[in-house]
Amino acid sequence: MPHFSPTDYAVPGFVLLVLIEMIWARKLRREAYEPRDTLTSLAFGLGSTVAGLLTGGVFLALFLWAWQFRLFDIGWQWWAWPVCFVLDDLAYYWIHRFGHRVRWFWASHVNHHSSQHYNLSTALRQTWTGFLTLGFAFKLPLVLLGFHPVMIAIVGGFNLIYQFWIHTEAIGRMPRWFEAVMNTPSHHRVHHATNPRYLDRNYAGVFIVWDKLFGTFEPEVDDERIRYGIVKQLGSFNLLHSVFHEWIGIAQDMWRAPWRHKLSYLIREPGWSHDGSRETSGMIRARWEARRQSVAPENPIADRQEAA
Repeated sequence: MPHFSPTDYAVPGFVLLVLIEMIWARKLRREAYEPRDTLTSLAFGLGSTVAGLLTGGVFLALFLWAWQFRLFDIGWQWWAWPVCFVLDDLAYYWIHRFGHRVRWFWASHVNHHSSQHYNLSTALRQTWTGFLTLGFAFKLPLVLLGFHPVMIAIVGGFNLIYQFWIHTEAIGRMPRWFEAVMNTPSHHRVHHATNPRYLDRNYAGVFIVWDKLFGTFEPEVDDERIRYGIVKQLGSFNLLHSVFHEWIGIAQDMWRAPWRHKLSYLIREPGWSHDGSRETSGMIRARWEARRQSVAPENPIADRQEAA
């Protein structure tokens, strides 16, 4: 079964844009790139491509099998493509949201967030273990509606291509009308931030309207410096540690936990612990909100310093 992915053909363009951004960074923002971090991101991208080649055909075959149970014969009409693209992006939103809210999914997705730098090479920092989460099941409803699996694979590839360019600090804000509808570098910088106000926000792939519709949108503010990475930073450029550290953490937690809590370390949110010794992103954000409300009426400057 062939593996369909428009992203494979976009790789030369990705490399060219990374080189252009590196030139920009040397002149205007030298801290945007760190050689070891960039090499780690490129290694992630290579490994992810190999993993996709090994597993993509299996998932496509599964979708083709499920397609026989479709409710409608949508076919290949011109209008089916944009409709499929929008619905696929909606499915991506929920895959992505689960990727942050369920630790089993996060163990795979954390790879994309583990860099403390935000540049176009970060977009290439993709997981090697996405097939373990079975996140593809979120797209099965599209198959059952009658969209051909190859069409879904193609629009999904273009979705990922779109997301490449938003991983940059070289672009500030896009025009207001564009920022209102589409995902942009500004919106996605928020998503990659570890600042309490930004945690678990802006899950969109292409259309930021999903976040506004489902209550997960947060705008970027100009008076608070963004800190990138994950709440507990890796502290290492070791590739294998970067890829598998969260899976190892899950195994360790399940091994040590009482029986009644073992499953919770798989299905609860990242940071959850049965003894309350850790904090989830929701707890961190709530604590920040409470502190902000307590100091904001009297001293807004202190509030911004506290958040930073």
